[in-house]
Amino acid sequence: MHPKALLDESAILIEQVFKFEHPTDAVVARHFRENRSLGSRERATLSDTVYSILRQRLKLEWLARSGSGSKWRRLAILAFPGDRDFIKSALTEPEKTWLDHCDAVKDADLMAQHRHNLPEWLATALREQVGNEFDALVASLNQPAPLDLRVNLLKAKRDAVLASLQKAGLVGEATPYSPLGIRLQGKPSLAKLPAFTEGEVEVQDEGSQLLALLLDAKRGEMVVDFCAGAGGKTLAIGAAMRNSGRLYAFDTSGHRLDALKPRLARSGLSNVHPVAIAHERDDRIKRLAGKIDRVLVDAPCSGLGTLRRSPDLKWRQNPQTVAAQAELQLAILNSAVRLLKPGGRLVYATCSLLKEENEDVCAAFEATHAEFEAVPVAGLLDTADVQNPASLCNGDEGRWLRLWPHRHATDGFFAAVWRKKP
Repeated sequence: MHPKALLDESAILIEQVFKFEHPTDAVVARHFRENRSLGSRERATLSDTVYSILRQRLKLEWLARSGSGSKWRRLAILAFPGDRDFIKSALTEPEKTWLDHCDAVKDADLMAQHRHNLPEWLATALREQVGNEFDALVASLNQPAPLDLRVNLLKAKRDAVLASLQKAGLVGEATPYSPLGIRLQGKPSLAKLPAFTEGEVEVQDEGSQLLALLLDAKRGEMVVDFCAGAGGKTLAIGAAMRNSGRLYAFDTSGHRLDALKPRLARSGLSNVHPVAIAHERDDRIKRLAGKIDRVLVDAPCSGLGTLRRSPDLKWRQNPQTVAAQAELQLAILNSAVRLLKPGGRLVYATCSLLKEENEDVCAAFEATHAEFEAVPVAGLLDTADVQNPASLCNGDEGRWLRLWPHRHATDGFFAAVWRKKP
């Protein structure tokens, strides 16, 4: 595609994304479906341009003010990836001069908000938590995430999978914390990779893998993944149960549960039972009250720990949406606890960085549930053969799992664990 046509296409897509009516990945996917003449290179360029703008929005919008023409075209020019000579072949002489001036601006010359590219409410909340690590955190959030895989122990062992990946020409290494993880270099396509098609591996961030390890589901147990989504953690839990017992995958979205079916087929699991529920008080939940050994509540949240993958979330969330999520999270917890039998384990998790969705929700839960006792996460991770577990936790005695992208090279995750008293 000619550079000018590609630039025009980028501007069209950017304008669609910046309506913020739907997640960016869904908007981009729809645009590609509606424009099937776009080749793989064009799709990659368009996607890279969009995500670069979302990561650097405040900086690029500030620089774009000095240009001329459509705002969306100016943003596309500034964020266009690759060789500047390529994009300059589509520009007028004034536009080339303007771009050179913008490229010459150093980060040290920018205002704070143009360096961190976060809405001020979020920047303030993160500074309060990480202090002088704020710049390092921001830098990590503005980088694309690596590609992590989880080995399905029903079908293979990690060393064998690493060897098969190397034979296929991929470069990867064992993840530093999860005993089940592999981190690949680059973003290779997995669609035709035998280890993927045969169910030996699944794509799953290392941090997410640790949540299933905290649940520590055993053979023959009754287990519930309360907010299963597309089932990444469900698959990990089912493998830990060695395909025995009964694992319910609950979710309010039948569409997300449908996405679990092909993954289940690859995994070889037969102990998973997807169940679409209307809400957290659904009668199908009531029928299991007091019968379940372990419950994972990977609650709906702001997703602000996943900004490396979904940078649009920092522009789509606000303090009001976060408060609403925290209210929902507590309601889900209050419903999920009814499932557990005495001695049962409850794991609460989010992919949020914010106290309001994490420690504050836990405090509210504990204030009304004296029948549950907290279980320090650090000891559970140590038992699960996770390396250096203390470095992954905070709170007294390693009370909570707290993963930070700049510290652990994972998505941002939080988890707390409780045991129902006998």
